[in-house]
Amino acid sequence: MSSPEPNGATLRSLGLSVYVPTFLFAVGQGAVIPIVALAARDEGASVALAGFIVALRGIGVLAFDIPAGWLVARFGEQRAMIAGTGLVIVALAGSAFAPGIWPFAVFTFLMGCGWSVWLLARLSYVTDVMPVHLRGRALSTLGGINRAGNFFGPFLGAAAAVVAGLEGAYVVHLVSAVLAAGLLLVLMRGESALPAPEHEHVQFTKVVRENAGVFMTAGVGVTAIGALRASRQGVLPLWGDHLGLDSSTISLVFGISMAMEMLLFYPAGSVMDRWGRKAVALPCLSIMAAGMFLIPLSSGFASLVVVGLLIGFGNGLGSGIVMTLGADFSPEIGRAQFLGAWRVCGDLGTAGGPLVVAAATGLASLAAASVTMGVIGAIGAGLMLVLMPETLNRERPPAPSPGPDPGEA
Repeated sequence: MSSPEPNGATLRSLGLSVYVPTFLFAVGQGAVIPIVALAARDEGASVALAGFIVALRGIGVLAFDIPAGWLVARFGEQRAMIAGTGLVIVALAGSAFAPGIWPFAVFTFLMGCGWSVWLLARLSYVTDVMPVHLRGRALSTLGGINRAGNFFGPFLGAAAAVVAGLEGAYVVHLVSAVLAAGLLLVLMRGESALPAPEHEHVQFTKVVRENAGVFMTAGVGVTAIGALRASRQGVLPLWGDHLGLDSSTISLVFGISMAMEMLLFYPAGSVMDRWGRKAVALPCLSIMAAGMFLIPLSSGFASLVVVGLLIGFGNGLGSGIVMTLGADFSPEIGRAQFLGAWRVCGDLGTAGGPLVVAAATGLASLAAASVTMGVIGAIGAGLMLVLMPETLNRERPPAPSPGPDPGEA
């Protein structure tokens, strides 16, 4: 577990190099995600095939987590982010103008691969340059900015789709990705970017073998977090439909839940940096699990809003927790490779959660699926409580010279 010394980086110093590009990229993601299935249907896909193509995006992210770690270790974070953005740009252009359903499917998969490189590179970069006493706030802010972009993106994508058809949403992401890549290129050539860290090359299998205990304990916990986060995106709307709510009302419930999440990202980071990572990880899992247990008990709009707020509160408390734990556990030598494997843990949950919901619903009922996810969350919380060590280094660095620290602002 690494504990880097302070190197002058502050939250504000990440503004142009990380946070602005992240927001631009997240807006584009938010614009595209809701229309992938519709675009596939527009290309002539059946409902089942459209669902598979939507899954290909997540499969691409998962499949490229480990290669992304190699790219970051070999070429550095900023170059890897630009390479990932370049792949996303190609995939978006191909998706918008694909000549048929199978090329569209391939480009959707490649889009996920590019996203994987981007996500891992920015996590590795922040881990390297931020002092440990600001790491929780830095990464929770990163998570909050990503949530905000994903929240506003669909509105921009919908407006573009009205003007230019479904291709308009892809154009929104294309423009946002080009702007993000352009900003990174300018910073790499200028003096405003933080110094690019050096990486030592080490075998991926060696890194995984040496950190197997972390992956089997904390890694399983973050898999549970990923599963709950992904499954509530399906269970909450489906239960609203089960209750007879119309689509606009269900969207309102989901929007209220997401708004709760966005309000909590900085408080979550402050708690992590002051009282430890477990002080966030355990309530995150426990509260989301409780929300999953309560979904089948909701009987109308008001009660579903309350449950949605509870789940949003739990998820908001966990803003940045997966990234922060990965940063804390990552070794200084082989960090990029470790973070690639760490992202596999979270992405397995993201991909597997909806599959568990689908299987449990098919075998029993939607209520049973929701309770199953609650059990998974409770198991993950118990595992983290008993077996995961607290990773916060409570030894703060020497006090800075008089004057406010902009990173604490």
